[in-house]
Amino acid sequence: MRGPPSSTLRRHRDELSRPAGPIPAADVAIIGGGVIGLAVGWQLLRSGFTVAIFERGSVGSGASLAATGMLAAAAEFEPGGEALLELARESQRLWPDFAAELAADSDISVDYRTDGVLLVALSRDEVDRLRFRYKLQQQAGLATEWRDAIACRELEPGLRPSVAAGILCANDHQVDPAGVMSALKQAILRRGGHLFENCSAGLWREGGQVAGVETDLGQTRATVVVAAAGAWSGQLGLPLPLRPLKGQSLALRGSRTRPLLERMVWTEQVHLAPKSDGTIILGATVEESGFDDAITAGGVYALLEGGRRALPGLEDLPLETIWSGFRPTTIDDAPILGETSIGRLIVATGHHRNGYLLAPVTAAAIVQLIKRGRAIGPAEAFSLNRFIQPEIAR
Repeated sequence: MRGPPSSTLRRHRDELSRPAGPIPAADVAIIGGGVIGLAVGWQLLRSGFTVAIFERGSVGSGASLAATGMLAAAAEFEPGGEALLELARESQRLWPDFAAELAADSDISVDYRTDGVLLVALSRDEVDRLRFRYKLQQQAGLATEWRDAIACRELEPGLRPSVAAGILCANDHQVDPAGVMSALKQAILRRGGHLFENCSAGLWREGGQVAGVETDLGQTRATVVVAAAGAWSGQLGLPLPLRPLKGQSLALRGSRTRPLLERMVWTEQVHLAPKSDGTIILGATVEESGFDDAITAGGVYALLEGGRRALPGLEDLPLETIWSGFRPTTIDDAPILGETSIGRLIVATGHHRNGYLLAPVTAAAIVQLIKRGRAIGPAEAFSLNRFIQPEIAR
């Protein structure tokens, strides 16, 4: 990631860089300090486990602080994604309590906003594709509503006058990534968790199972290890159908009292996410470039042009910062949750661009798996086994 997207994020990043204490043994060791690793760790602590979390950089630096914080099950729904939709809707159901409990544990707001997402077609050529998406949403039983051009402008007066149509996804919400990450860290530390930043960790194996983790600070034992290192999870020695998918994003400094947008707006080119401090985040490009985190002229131009095309008033806003991150993406764009071929090793990765949306349901599934030996519910469909080809009888 290249720099924080707001003054709020700068403040939280300062908090997140504080060093942790000496290395402990733990019931559960978690490799990865992004939103998934921290959410899992926090929920395990609430369930009575001792937890140690190891992050190769600073907390959230891989993808989590590069995100827009969208909780958009309906807006993200695509053909063939029924199983993922079920998982996403369950996580949406969990989010209000997750946010409230996190705020209570940390005394930090996550800026949980229920304004909805407005998908818009900016030209007549885009309307047919938007109608196809709306039909899919209705067939899936999603509570979305078609809006004509006038209704779109009534919802968001700052939209370009030529906006053609839209879909209001009222149940799609958003959070502030900086607030969530800061709150998770604070909640973990308050509950006695151990968090080690700038500390690389790998698997410590004995026989056919893990015994703990090997870190820059030495070895530490753990009963269970959770691999939640995002796009880097595949570098832990376990073959995973996982790759980094680069995204560039930028932030514009808007007005807290006179915001240009009231809710997230998505076009075919860009997502615009207004935050309560007035910041508008534009994201994100989709680039197959490995772990090259370079900010490119083409990426920045695409974001600014896509944003200006939807919301002309953006032209007058100061550009605050630009950054990049790596979405942990599997070959089917869905997460990998559950046990592996290595004993006592659990994986929780591959959330693509839905890490925040799926954090509560992922954390609940991993806690269930560790406590009861099985994750019950929609998470069962997302084990690593789905990628293993059965042998063909000869």
